[in-house]
Amino acid sequence: MAKKNYRNKKIILIKLILSVIYLSVIAILLYSSFKIFTEDKKIVEWKNIEKTNQYAYLEINQMSEAFAKIGNKQIHFVMEKEVSGAWHTYLIAINSKDYSKYKQIIDYTYERVKVSPKTIKVYGYPVEIPKKIKTLAIKNIKNFVPVENEVIINDDNFEKYLTNTYLDTTQEKLDTLNYRVLILLISALIIFLILIYTIFDKSTKLEKNEKTKKTTKKASSKKNASKQKAKKEEKTTKKDTKKKDQSNETKKTGQTKTKEKEEDIEII
Repeated sequence: MAKKNYRNKKIILIKLILSVIYLSVIAILLYSSFKIFTEDKKIVEWKNIEKTNQYAYLEINQMSEAFAKIGNKQIHFVMEKEVSGAWHTYLIAINSKDYSKYKQIIDYTYERVKVSPKTIKVYGYPVEIPKKIKTLAIKNIKNFVPVENEVIINDDNFEKYLTNTYLDTTQEKLDTLNYRVLILLISALIIFLILIYTIFDKSTKLEKNEKTKKTTKKASSKKNASKQKAKKEEKTTKKDTKKKDQSNETKKTGQTKTKEKEEDIEII
């Protein structure tokens, strides 16, 4: 009984340790997948982009007329004003059909109107600036930036002031499935199933062992009982045989004595 209790406690301890390990791994996998998922869904401020697959936004305070075209896209200079008061110049691409959406802010930039319009927040993906667009941007930047703020832009310092990408607002946000998230979730599910299997499998084995032991004991008891019964029957048979032998001997002795008596009788 003591051995049985010790064994049960040992199995419970092993199950607890394994459960803690499995749950820790599952928690790490779920946290990692959640972090990657939120990073993918996050809309990054344009100045903070690091990869071309990041969906970004830009708040336009001023905007130039188009200085280049790529298919149905128009390329413009835009200016964004930070809270600190600093101004930054970038390139964006808009759909030619959406020009009217930006006309008011373009007119204000060129002082065609005096009323300051509301800023426009645009969204899109970064696209690497082609060499031809880069050349046109260097040529036309002086027509957009005020003289007092004008910096001579060339091939060497282009990326420093205008970066190496433009914000393509014609691209809608893609809800693509991230395979890293999928792999992490599948891994977490597999480990969870292993945890469940480990817990219940050990319990089942223990129950099977106990049932096997009980069955073996019952079989052993029946076998012993059968042996004892057989022994008793054997003893009884031996006794009966012995009694029969004794009875036969007695009969023989009686017959012998009778003969002897009969032989003693003489006829006169």
